[in-house]
Amino acid sequence: MTNQATIDKLIEMRLTSMADAFRIQVDDPSMKEVSFEDRFGLLVDTEYSNRKSNRLKRLIKNAEFDQPSASIADIDYTSGRKLNKDMIKRLATCEYIVDHRNIFITGATGSGKSYMACALGMEACKHYYNTKYVRLPDLLIDLKAAKENGTYRKILAKYANPILLIIDEWLLLKPSQDEQTDILELLHRRRKRSSTIFCSQYTKDGWYEQLGGDASPVADAILDRIIHDGYVINIVPIDPSKDLSMREVYGLSATDRM
Repeated sequence: MTNQATIDKLIEMRLTSMADAFRIQVDDPSMKEVSFEDRFGLLVDTEYSNRKSNRLKRLIKNAEFDQPSASIADIDYTSGRKLNKDMIKRLATCEYIVDHRNIFITGATGSGKSYMACALGMEACKHYYNTKYVRLPDLLIDLKAAKENGTYRKILAKYANPILLIIDEWLLLKPSQDEQTDILELLHRRRKRSSTIFCSQYTKDGWYEQLGGDASPVADAILDRIIHDGYVINIVPIDPSKDLSMREVYGLSATDRM
């Protein structure tokens, strides 16, 4: 069998990186001194690394992060905010995903909530967890449209299935009764089998009222499915008079959410 025939078969089997690496080996005289086992190992390593890299790129693309450049390494701990660095480092290991626990990130507009959530989401992708970012208003619009066109179960699965779901602008606006029912159905499907990061301007104490309080028949049920055993990151300024917007710290435009 000729080398070109081998390359063609590798390409046909979609082992393109291995084919390219084999072609390089054939053209490199120094490879004649390398054992077959080592040469074959190099080919496998090249194909394996390329596939892992492509998988990571797909996960990041499919996550649709609001801030795809967010990074745990770039979180600013010197800008006058109360942040638990040790907790954030621990969360970056994604152990909370293994344990099916949630994260609640709260703080005022511009405090860095969305950036931190996307940074944690990026770490989840690096651990090869299927991740999805969505604003709650967009999620509810998707579900409402799905009911009208008969794709409700499909769209619900789109948000229920990811191992990590990031819900930004959580309860920024009070959801209607129908929207609360959709939220309950989504969170019920995710309970004890996945993790969710909630980003909100309201602390957990204010969520009950945002869900309608005593007038809502499902407010308690919604909270019951998310608030137990969750990690809380409440971003508040150490000195409000010297508070600095994270949009400025991270060089984001005024339209970028935090």
